[in-house]
Amino acid sequence: MKTEEPDLSGTYTYADYLTWQWTEMAELIRGKIYKMSPAPGSMHQKVSMRLTLRIGNFLEGKKCQLFSAPFDVRLPLSSKQSSDKEITTVVQPDLCVVCDPARIDNRGCLGAPDWIIEILSQHTSSKDLREKFEVYEKAGVGEYWVVHPQEQTVLVYVLNAKGKYEGRLTPYVRTDHVAPVTLPGLVINFLEVFPQEGY
Repeated sequence: MKTEEPDLSGTYTYADYLTWQWTEMAELIRGKIYKMSPAPGSMHQKVSMRLTLRIGNFLEGKKCQLFSAPFDVRLPLSSKQSSDKEITTVVQPDLCVVCDPARIDNRGCLGAPDWIIEILSQHTSSKDLREKFEVYEKAGVGEYWVVHPQEQTVLVYVLNAKGKYEGRLTPYVRTDHVAPVTLPGLVINFLEVFPQEGY
């Protein structure tokens, strides 16, 4: 018996999300469903793995933890959103670092990670650059990186004291080294993330 999919024009909560039994992954942003198909391509996966290895190795033995998709991050966008029936944003970032162990439970992360990295694909670029940018800022994600594998560039945004993202006007490129604010001591060499043109 095939499970009936919910109306994509409807508005839903995390409680609804838990009842879905689709064969494909989906995210919920401000109550709206965003399907995550097709699966990421090989360039996306290579960049994700290289970042995972560098960040994961740095975090060995440290308090902060690295998680990769699929991993549910429930983002309350106001103090009134505390229960499953009130939370309307559930995302699956490509990579996220969480330094507060109290935010981790057996269902994923409840609350804003300290650092989120999204790796763009043709099907997710507008969502990552607009919708997710807005909800990550609103939820208080301290640092947000947007990685573009095809262009071999990275946009870096850091939350300021007023709760707004600040970033360079120009992206970082493959010859740059960047130290994430979240993890002092870590420096990422993008030549190692984007090792050659058109791989």
